[in-house]
Amino acid sequence: MSYLFILNDPPYGTERVYNALRLAHTLLKRDSGTEITVFLMADAVVGARNGQKTPDGYYNVERMLKRVLTGKGRVLLC
Repeated sequence: MSYLFILNDPPYGTERVYNALRLAHTLLKRDSGTEITVFLMADAVVGARNGQKTPDGYYNVERMLKRVLTGKGRVLLC
């Protein structure tokens, strides 16, 4: 099965990006044949920035994106 996640919210301040990446990672772990593409656009692109400082109380979106990539998912930016 193939899934496309289109994210355009900022990486911190809401839980939308966090929840989408958590779901993407879970789907990749569940079935090795799953194809995941995460498309970051607008404010969500900041989440792919290397070496970001995570605000208190939030998960590090950069690390979550790396987990998707390690699971053979794709991350695209616009």
